[in-house]
Amino acid sequence: MNSTFDPLVGQVLDGRYEIVAKVARGGMATVYRARDLRLSRVVAVKVMRSDLGEDDEFAAKFDREARSAAVLSHPNVVSIFDQGTSQGKPYIVMEFIEGETLRRVISREAPLAPERALDLAEQVAAALAAAHEA
Repeated sequence: MNSTFDPLVGQVLDGRYEIVAKVARGGMATVYRARDLRLSRVVAVKVMRSDLGEDDEFAAKFDREARSAAVLSHPNVVSIFDQGTSQGKPYIVMEFIEGETLRRVISREAPLAPERALDLAEQVAAALAAAHEA
């Protein structure tokens, strides 16, 4: 995903989060690998798309996402560290996890052996249960 120029790469959000590389882009936001300059650790920073930043409904949804995820504490759910707005762009700072997405694992291993499918389903179900109980 790093093949195209992204003006946020190389920037520092709020004097703390140095954007290192683009990781993924979704319908609402772009996720970056970043460096927390205060705590000297790698983090993921999810930045709301510029064209949605002035839409109060999307900004509220983005804020709810951060607040909802922040109360979760589970091994199968990324931890939320911070949230804020920099230059009019809301962002969420979270744990950076090295590895593959579930989509890539399924694509690479397809067809999944029943035991593997059950293992993955149990992990997803455990994360969903944690979210439901929060």
